[in-house]
Amino acid sequence: MAELKLQEYNKGESNSKASSKGSNLSTKCAKLVKQQRARIYILRRCATMLLCWYIHGDD
Repeated sequence: MAELKLQEYNKGESNSKASSKGSNLSTKCAKLVKQQRARIYILRRCATMLLCWYIHGDD
């Protein structure tokens, strides 16, 4: 009976480790997505500014 409880406890530990590993992975992915979106935003703003300078610079 004690062995059965120990096995059930170990199964619960492995499930919690797997779920924390999955949440850790999703957190890392969320951070990477946020960084990439910020970089794309900055590049888009720079490209827009350069285009405006190019178009209106001939005046």
